[in-house]
Amino acid sequence: MFARLRVLVGVAALLVLLAGLAVLLTVSGAERLTGLWLMVVGAAGLVAIAFERTRYSSEAAERSQEAPGEAGIDTSPPEARFRATDERFIDPTTRRQLRVWVDPESGERRYRADE
Repeated sequence: MFARLRVLVGVAALLVLLAGLAVLLTVSGAERLTGLWLMVVGAAGLVAIAFERTRYSSEAAERSQEAPGEAGIDTSPPEARFRATDERFIDPTTRRQLRVWVDPESGERRYRADE
């Protein structure tokens, strides 16, 4: 579902960018600002699609460019610095219950299957 939504938003952003370019090339004067604004909005939409995060993952996994585990669930043994919280939720992708673990010093959060 999210893949289709991303494609739809990407196509819409591209169309807005192209409409802005068309306005920019066909009008003169102050109306050109409308075309420029449309191009900025379309480009922002494309950038948002390119950099959007689609799954939960730890900050360490983000920095190391590792592929996230199943739905970004941290499957490695918990590091000593992390503490389990009372926060739990159902992951919408896997339908598994996850527990939030947090590093009290940095605020980094990790998500682990609540077994």
